[in-house]
Amino acid sequence: MAAKNTKSSDIVISGGGMVGMILGGGLAQQGITITIVDREVAVAHLDPKFDGRSSAIAFASCQMLKALGIWKFMGAEAEAIREIRVSDGPSLLHLHFDHQDLGEGPLGYMVENRHIRHGLFQWAAQIEGLTIVAPHEVTGYKPLSGGAVVTLKSGQKITCQLVIAAEGRGSRLRKLAGIRTTILPYHQTGIVTTIEHELPHLGIAHERFLPDGPFAILPLGGNRASLVWTTSEELAPTIMGLSQRAFDAEIQKRVGDFLGRVKALDHRWSYPLSLQVAEDYTAPRLALVGDAAHGIHPIAGQGLNLGLRDVGALIEVLAGAHKSGSDLGSDHVLAAYARWRRVDNLLLIAVTDILNRLFSNRSRALRLARDVGLGLVNRQAGLKRFFMRQARGTVGKLPKLLRGRKI
Repeated sequence: MAAKNTKSSDIVISGGGMVGMILGGGLAQQGITITIVDREVAVAHLDPKFDGRSSAIAFASCQMLKALGIWKFMGAEAEAIREIRVSDGPSLLHLHFDHQDLGEGPLGYMVENRHIRHGLFQWAAQIEGLTIVAPHEVTGYKPLSGGAVVTLKSGQKITCQLVIAAEGRGSRLRKLAGIRTTILPYHQTGIVTTIEHELPHLGIAHERFLPDGPFAILPLGGNRASLVWTTSEELAPTIMGLSQRAFDAEIQKRVGDFLGRVKALDHRWSYPLSLQVAEDYTAPRLALVGDAAHGIHPIAGQGLNLGLRDVGALIEVLAGAHKSGSDLGSDHVLAAYARWRRVDNLLLIAVTDILNRLFSNRSRALRLARDVGLGLVNRQAGLKRFFMRQARGTVGKLPKLLRGRKI
């Protein structure tokens, strides 16, 4: 008989952020009992000051959110990305993506993270078999032949078939499992804020490559945009310390006048940027998802989408195992997930790394090559359609959910 301080669940997920919550709810919808353990209570996640970032939701990711029933709780706050304009500083050559060239709906959507989280908590409250334990923390896990035992900071234990780490880049479970991680610092900082502007953005996202890093202007609801300003780690403290008036002046200088007068709203946040890749996505009775498995540069706005592709694949693999009565944490089930995700992830990781290194420098020779490349791609309809499908997340072996199909 189990001890009083021991509970059971089919799967324990450590981390109740966006990736962990979507994964937990999606698995619970398949009749799998899920316990999510998170260090923060819901009210902290929903505080506007908790996270000032916004996320680009690719078209395929949106399809998954609709299939799971999440989109109806957040779609009203989403702003469609109808065009993407990429330029290299002041160069007249640029790359222009227009969703009308595909005729398949927007390239994606921008949603403030606080609205995503609010929608997720509304959605999760309706799902049976999903338990959220917070504020709490997983301090250890022990794989066994027929399952695993998870230990919480309070000493409580949870027996399960599988443990999933959705804790982000600093994943404790990844470290406990002895999974090595490659970390390459970019010596850059991402400064994030929301700006208000006089003229409408028309659903156009702008990515401008400046010597210190990309400068992205991403459309939000109304005359607002999310600003992701990548700069050197040496310059970042100075920018963060500017007065509001000086900060607005620096933003205006980089944005230009196409949006009229601009100003930053409320707060600004800064995040150190690096490339981080786990050498393995699984260990005995453990799977990694999202930033616990891979952390990429925000240059293409694909960080959350990469995590959602992990989620879609893992839900499909585990749902199939559950329906067949298989052990959810068995080696062959985890191997199927790892095989599916590794190649897809490594490809996008390599692309974002190369793009950042190619554009974040002051080399005149490289700048000439970049400008010529942008101009050539812009004139090649076939290449443009390929890159647009990449931005929409519709390339590669997609899980059913990302094709808008329920499992």
